[in-house]
Amino acid sequence: MFSQFCSVLVGPVSGGSGPPSRTFPDPSFQNHIDESYKYVFLPVCYSLTFLFSLVLNSVVLVRSCRPHGGGGGRRWNTSLIYMVNLATTDLMYGLSLPFLVASYVLRDHWVFGDFMCRLVRFLFYFNLYCSIFFLTCISVHRYLGICHPMRTITLESKRVVKATCASVWVVVFVLTCPIFRFAQTGDGTRFGDNRTEEKYVNCWDDAIDKDFPEYVPYGIVLHLLGFFVPFVIIAWCYSQVVRTIFQSLRRRKSIKTIVTITLLFALCFLPFHVTRTLFLLLRRGQLGGCNAMKAVSICYKVTRPLASCNAWLNALLYFLTGDKGAPCCWPAERTARSGSSHSTSPGIAGPPGGTGSCSAQGQRGSQGTSSPLWAGWFCLDTELGHNS
Repeated sequence: MFSQFCSVLVGPVSGGSGPPSRTFPDPSFQNHIDESYKYVFLPVCYSLTFLFSLVLNSVVLVRSCRPHGGGGGRRWNTSLIYMVNLATTDLMYGLSLPFLVASYVLRDHWVFGDFMCRLVRFLFYFNLYCSIFFLTCISVHRYLGICHPMRTITLESKRVVKATCASVWVVVFVLTCPIFRFAQTGDGTRFGDNRTEEKYVNCWDDAIDKDFPEYVPYGIVLHLLGFFVPFVIIAWCYSQVVRTIFQSLRRRKSIKTIVTITLLFALCFLPFHVTRTLFLLLRRGQLGGCNAMKAVSICYKVTRPLASCNAWLNALLYFLTGDKGAPCCWPAERTARSGSSHSTSPGIAGPPGGTGSCSAQGQRGSQGTSSPLWAGWFCLDTELGHNS
């Protein structure tokens, strides 16, 4: 058999696709990919992601929602609404990982039943793309607030932001609900150490063989709408913000923050979606051969944990980039105290003698306070308001 097939042993993956033990006819290859490393590499990565996500996002939510001082409630501005939604979906994402870790520790054996297989796979992708969509909303909101502050005052209202967040949850649910149909348990076959076949029950997160041709178009559309379109939007929005900062001739230190945001987003999600798209096309037989399948399969498994890292990087950078170590979702009392400095500090002025297409005419307050316009992934607006 091994003289006639290039055997690529692709186990069920978290955030990836692939029923195990698929074979690809290719007489030119006489061995198979040894993927035993994934039974150590992926459980370790996902366990760390689960722990970091659980701790950091829980702290964000607790600090965001707890009463302040003498029992006064925390004022929910647009910054806090976006941040709480982002932390919630990242926390839910992390909570789906222990089941996948257990599956890898058991060498792809799934012991939780068919319903949990479908639910875990759905939650993995649902929360992954909710996180991407909320980061996209934050970038658009930041672009509008910095580049067109006087034209978008109505978009600051909490009602609009709440409606936007609700729309994100609904849209992503509709986008990912077909996973309930495709993901399921099934019998897998692989070769043991002595090259004997062994069967086991696994949790496929793409589709069984007969449904796989239908899954590929859906998977490609999911990647396009779930990542590539948001990525273009984020890159464009932050490029316009950088242009505005350059025109202001001030606070260019904030550009480092913007570059960090964009690079980390690309690092976490771009390799995963590129390799997964290639993986689906190769598995469908539309591109390349066995040699390409081997290379993409290895790259795909190595890049999967990067997408998961974003679930705790959002919260970590939320703390690290806060104003002198304090998160942006301050209590209403503290926010009000800082209002005077925001209201008196100069905003981002346009270039002397003219305005650009993305001109900023100052930073405005929000909901009757002078808190930062919004916080989101980083406290960029705080940095713009305080750093010179």
